[in-house]
Formats: sequence, structure tokens, C-alpha cells
Amino acid sequence: MKKYYPMMVDINGLRCLVVGGGKVAERKTRGLLDAGALVTVVSPKLSPQLAQWADTGEIVWRRRLYRREDHEGCRLVIAATDQAEVNVQIRHEADARGQWVNVIDHPELCTFTVPATVTRGKLCIAVSTGGASPSLAQMIRDQLASMYGEEYELHLELLQEMRGIIQQRVPVPKERYRLVKELAGEEWLEECRANPEKVRSKMYQWLDHALSPQT
Repeated sequence: MKKYYPMMVDINGLRCLVVGGGKVAERKTRGLLDAGALVTVVSPKLSPQLAQWADTGEIVWRRRLYRREDHEGCRLVIAATDQAEVNVQIRHEADARGQWVNVIDHPELCTFTVPATVTRGKLCIAVSTGGASPSLAQMIRDQLASMYGEEYELHLELLQEMRGIIQQRVPVPKERYRLVKELAGEEWLEECRANPEKVRSKMYQWLDHALSPQT
């Protein structure tokens, strides 16, 4: 089995193609929309959610069967049809245009796979089995979701704020690293879990004290 290179891709504002109108196409489209992609869906029929997105202009719907020209201007392609010959055609056309392509349930036809993910704000934990077992990837994803709660979203948001202040006010790289590492520790994560309404002010007070000249 091929090995994949793990990476996060910025597709904000990029045109992406989804071929298919069922539940799987809906799930893949949701992920693309969440990442800010401009999505075109090609299918004679759509699931209720896809139809709603089409009605509100969140996606472009081409109400017909797939054509090779549908690839024009797209950077990423997802084939979510149940027709093997159409999936192969989509893969060949994507290859010819240098586009990344994912074919649902056919990892041998994919140039990328979509991992199972746990998202907590800016935190994204991805699990991939290289297409060998999506069910196992989802099971591990569910286990991780129970381990990493909503407090991680708040903690990471605060860490980003504090890091910006530290970068502005602390000129010594070693000291910047020490402060950021301490703020990322378990103690502050527990504060985010136990006292989400108060932790921001407490963290600012701690940082002000840490940056104050020592007498």
C-alpha cells in the first residue's frame, strides 16, 4: 500500500469540485466549506443539506451528470459517486490537470486521503490509516474526542494571545520559550477546564507579573 505524506493544506478561497450528491458528498462538502473553499457540486440530485447550501449560494450546483470540463479551474477534486467507471474517469482527468483527487472508498485511486479529525477551535487532531480502515480511524478519533475536551479550544486561544504579547515584549528567545512553555502546561489547561470565565484575566495577571522588572 502507498504511504501518504501528512500535511495541512490551506484551501481558503480555492475552487474545489465534488462529484456526487449523496450523504458522503455532503460530508466532504461540509469539510471543504468549513475550510473556506469555493465548492462546485455536480450531480443530477442532491441530499437535503446540499440542496439547502445550493439554495443559499454556499455552493455552486451543476444539475447534471459529470463532464470532464467540470475540472476547469479547480485545485482539488472529490469523486463521491457509486459508479466505478466515472470515478476512474475523474481520476484520469484530475491527473491530466495536476489536481489532487480523492475517490471515496477507493484509496488506490486517490492522490490524497481525508483523515478522521477531532477539532477544538484551532486544534485539529487527525487520524489516518492510509485508506486501510476508515472504521478504525473513526474509532480512534472518537477515543481522542473523549480525551481532548472543549477546554483545549480556550487554552489554545489564550496561548495565541499570550504568545503575541511575549514576542513583542520579550527580546530574548530563550526567555520567550520558557514563558510560552509554562503557559502551555497542565496547570493552565486545568484552569481552562475548571474556571473558563476567569482564566483569561488570571493569565494576563500572571504574565504582567512575569514581565515586570524584578526588584
